Amino acid sequence: MLKTLKLGRSDLIVTNLCLGTMTFGSQTDEADAHSQLDYATQNGVNFIDAAEMYPTPPNEQTRNETERIIGRWLKNKRRDSVALASKIAGAGRGMEYLRGGKTLRVNREQIREAIEGSLKRLQTDYIDLYQIHWPDRNQAIFGEWRFDPSKERETTPIEEQLEALGELIKEGKIRAIGVSNEHPWGIMEFTRIAKSLNLPYIASTQNAYNLLNRRFEYGLDEVCWRESVGLLAYSPLAFGHLTAKYLDDPQAKGRVNIYADINHGARYEKPGVIKAVKAYADLARTNGITPTRLALFFVVSRPFVSSSILGASNLAQLKEDIAAATQPIEEDLAKRLLTEIDQIHLTHSNPAP
Repeated sequence: MLKTLKLGRSDLIVTNLCLGTMTFGSQTDEADAHSQLDYATQNGVNFIDAAEMYPTPPNEQTRNETERIIGRWLKNKRRDSVALASKIAGAGRGMEYLRGGKTLRVNREQIREAIEGSLKRLQTDYIDLYQIHWPDRNQAIFGEWRFDPSKERETTPIEEQLEALGELIKEGKIRAIGVSNEHPWGIMEFTRIAKSLNLPYIASTQNAYNLLNRRFEYGLDEVCWRESVGLLAYSPLAFGHLTAKYLDDPQAKGRVNIYADINHGARYEKPGVIKAVKAYADLARTNGITPTRLALFFVVSRPFVSSSILGASNLAQLKEDIAAATQPIEEDLAKRLLTEIDQIHLTHSNPAP
């Protein structure tokens, strides 16, 4: 059953399931993407997440196409019927083609340039939640598992980032702001500076969180609870690994194999992933539920998760995922599953950080 809640300290009311769109324009063609948008919203989902760099894997040929696809759907809908989120690409990952060859930075000039581009492509006057896709500063992200001081680089002060976003809020182009792929230091700095200088306060952080990656619980959970920052959990099915389809058939059709030549799923190729997936799949099947349902039940049940982002390459997958995430599990079984999940976690801790 879908729930709605207030996102962080903002006034956004969102559903606890969010439609992720990073396949729109690559794996997912426009007709199927529009069918997914229709199905999700017709079944109560009011939250849609996009980004200027989507679809993924990112490349110059498909740049920005996800927002264009959403924009062509959105122009025929009541704008206030959905909470629309998008993101500005951060620094240090290339993709200079996104902003005319400039080295990507999250500074005042490029924040404005990025938001104007997204508004045009999305065919809307405002974005409900505008997020920094990854930090401007050096930080371990996207499967990197430790901080490397040798990679330090020039960075835009967080104060400047918040000031620029605040200007766009005053202009009515953004309703609320968030971050993504953040760590405890970043959350604390964003919230500290916002409070001390009366600048916009982040409503959320969008981080990977699933049975194979529970690093959020290693400090970020307390920080976000105390600072009233919601978690938007992405990759709840770990690139499809937690459906057990690659366990059952290593050549199964999906992102892992489609983009194997560019190592797109490197985060999930670490030692220990297969053993952990098998343990969770066995737990699910022994108790008469699918591995997909177990994985989504776990994420949706966490008290610090404001919304779980479901991304599907086709409508059939989305239907299965929404059904799995919303179908209740009997209370005694749910308690037992959570206890056994924690036991597996202690044996196979975070194999895909």
